[in-house]
Amino acid sequence: MSGNHSEVNPSNGHELVLDRAAAASASPAEANLPPLAPLIDAHVHLDTYKEHETQALLGSLKDAGVAAVIGVSMDLVSSQANLRLAQAWPGQVYPAFGFHPEQPLPADREIDALFGWMAEHADDMVAVGEVGLPYYSRLEAAKAGLPWDNGPYEALLERFVRFARDHDKPIVLHAVYEDADIACDLLEKHGVSRAHFHWFKGSADTVRRMADSGYYVSFSPDIAYEAEIQELARRYPASQVMTETDGPWPFEGPFAGQMTHPRMTAEVASVWSSLRDVPLPEARALLHANACRFYGLPR
Repeated sequence: MSGNHSEVNPSNGHELVLDRAAAASASPAEANLPPLAPLIDAHVHLDTYKEHETQALLGSLKDAGVAAVIGVSMDLVSSQANLRLAQAWPGQVYPAFGFHPEQPLPADREIDALFGWMAEHADDMVAVGEVGLPYYSRLEAAKAGLPWDNGPYEALLERFVRFARDHDKPIVLHAVYEDADIACDLLEKHGVSRAHFHWFKGSADTVRRMADSGYYVSFSPDIAYEAEIQELARRYPASQVMTETDGPWPFEGPFAGQMTHPRMTAEVASVWSSLRDVPLPEARALLHANACRFYGLPR
């Protein structure tokens, strides 16, 4: 992480470049820099924060230099909660509806209810998500010596892919390592090209396949201290990357002990700009434009 581009004070997480007093005291050269574009948190679980935290978080977005967030969902109840948040915070919260794969599958009637509700609210959603495959749950089952059948999860993911195709929606994927190849197979099978692999990790061959297919990836605050993520950031096409937090998931390094907040996308952008040797104003403008383009958000 380059200290030259850092916008967050690791000790308290407060924005520095957005502080008017600090800007007023900047050197003439700094004062002539173009203004920084706002950022978008392309993947956050708003409904899993405590209610007072969610309200405070959303109320502070503008001052934190965050234009909007994509609120991804865990299940039907979560999807309904994110829709209410989007209605309460128009232009700041954009909801995605789906079922997170790192949990036991519900009964068929519950799955049908989710898809029925999503179809009724297709115009309210910007994407299908978060959906995918249970990589970490499968690992835990293997370590415990428990049987595992991935088939039902793959069938559910395929149903979400078909829904995205039929309703012309982007899809937000939890699919890492070898699971990403299964997801790519399904996307190609059903002709879905607008795919966002969040917090992705995988082989070089899979990375090339995803990049060549036009799929997007997003980087979370762990780009500041995870070598694997930094390497992905160095080589993934700049026109297909976004910022995210996956909040309230906690982070280490300079973020240890802090509640995950969309303002952390500023440090994600800062580190990405350093890794790619792109001036920070240009990097932020690019990351903002990428997210708007992918999710169809106003600029």
